[in-house]
Amino acid sequence: MATGDEEPTLTVDELAARAGVTVRTVRFYGTRGLLPPPVIGPRRVGHYGPAHLSRLALIEELQHQGMTLAAIERYLEQLPPDLSAHDLAIHRALVASWAPDAAEDMERTELERRAGRALTEPDVDRLAAMGVLDRSADTGGYRVDVGLLRLGVELLDVPIEHETILAARTVLLEHTRSAAQELSRLFRDEVWSPYREREEDPEHLKAMKSLSAHMQPMVLQALLTAFQRSLKEELRAAFTTE
Repeated sequence: MATGDEEPTLTVDELAARAGVTVRTVRFYGTRGLLPPPVIGPRRVGHYGPAHLSRLALIEELQHQGMTLAAIERYLEQLPPDLSAHDLAIHRALVASWAPDAAEDMERTELERRAGRALTEPDVDRLAAMGVLDRSADTGGYRVDVGLLRLGVELLDVPIEHETILAARTVLLEHTRSAAQELSRLFRDEVWSPYREREEDPEHLKAMKSLSAHMQPMVLQALLTAFQRSLKEELRAAFTTE
């Protein structure tokens, strides 16, 4: 667990309820090594924290992408061991961006349960402006992008002006779209085109299907690692005093 995370305070039942999974699933992931062990407190009761919750959400997104548990295990092993809950939430948001829209209709009570906190009207307004949710005029409920909810809730507490967050979102969307276009072109020209010339080769077809199933998480991992390194270098250069 990263030192910057909040103190683990959730029981296994509370963690499962927050994540929308069963207690049995939590324990199964623990035995597979997909989930770090809990912090053992008084009376030998295990407690979980935000990083456990974020890791469960990331596992859910990877499964949504069609990855097997073995593939997810390999993916998680490549992540730095000291990732905070916030870092894991970013990973999940990036992975979710490849998946089809995962919007759900929910009432305020369910929205706050999923968010893990009470939400004020300004909080809801800010989440709406970030594209995390839309108010439903017909039912009085909300249409929520569950893939972005956790990251959006974390941004509520970031001491940055709302306009700055939206501007940063625009920058990221523009540049990631450009990277996606170039990567798609490269894949089309260097990988897909040769395949079309060898359609009669069943082994090549099998390899192409496997690559298509796994390339997106791998590309996301590479993009995130490169972005984190570049951002760290840029911030160091910007704030280093001579």
